[in-house]
Amino acid sequence: MARDTLLEVKDLSVHYRTERGAVRAVDGVSFDVRRNEALVVLGESGCGKSSLAKTLLRVLPRNVGHVGGQVLLNGDDIMAYPEERFRKEVRWLRISLVMQAAMNALNPVVRVGEQVAEPLRVHRGLRRPQAMERAAQVFNLVGLSPDFLQRYPFELSGGMRQRAVLAMALITEPELVIMDEPTSALDVLTQASIMNVLKRIKAELGTSFMLITHDVATSSEIADRVALMYAGQISEVASAADFFHHPAHPYSKLLMDSVPRLRQTERPVHIPGEPPNLLDPPRGCRFAERCPSRFERCRRDPPAFELPNRRQVRCWLHESGGKP
Repeated sequence: MARDTLLEVKDLSVHYRTERGAVRAVDGVSFDVRRNEALVVLGESGCGKSSLAKTLLRVLPRNVGHVGGQVLLNGDDIMAYPEERFRKEVRWLRISLVMQAAMNALNPVVRVGEQVAEPLRVHRGLRRPQAMERAAQVFNLVGLSPDFLQRYPFELSGGMRQRAVLAMALITEPELVIMDEPTSALDVLTQASIMNVLKRIKAELGTSFMLITHDVATSSEIADRVALMYAGQISEVASAADFFHHPAHPYSKLLMDSVPRLRQTERPVHIPGEPPNLLDPPRGCRFAERCPSRFERCRRDPPAFELPNRRQVRCWLHESGGKP
């Protein structure tokens, strides 16, 4: 593990039990998150992004049939921790999670300040006055007036609730904050405001972020690197500049061509077909059926080839340009 690596995920897999069989939601995923970095996990709905986030925090639903692989935090495999040790030492203290839909994450009958301060009281053992004082400081950090500590969730706008949930995730000063679709239900101006808050926190506190989203435009505002998911697997990992301007995987290229740009003359393209059924994923490359560049070798599952500038691409087209 490199010195600048905070989190390293190795061959992670998560399968769900259903009446029709096992859903391979996350299937052999490997990537890393560096210190003071914003890694964006990008992909279509149903590709396994949220399952990946819940696996890292070990908050999966009861119908999980299989979990495998390693998650190394500062070189220590936290997946091997017993649940009680993980709860006391990792969850919310070193890694926190901002769940999708902020309103659902807040108790409607408890004041916002009490909920934001709760992780300090539970995990750090602080008394209520000290915890509330720290909550006021974090509210200032995320751009909320401390007056809102006494409000109920229904008295806050969508953007304010999202900031409150972010404050809850930051209050224990974790090393990594995972955010699942943090701006999906917000208007464009509020989305931009939340992104500015995240950039400021990253600069001031050195916090690492893992942003899970399907929104290419919003993710480009904060991304240092991008990991593109497709059908439970990572298709490409690259720096933000390389990914957004010179995508390497055929899926990455089609995805970027489907995004409208302010000054482009060409119409956005449509990605043909639909993602495969993860109850019975196809053999070989999972994007092959939709790929305009497919050829005979795509019948075999490609490894992740290492390309220059620490880029990884899971595609046979790059076999000669890198090593697995």
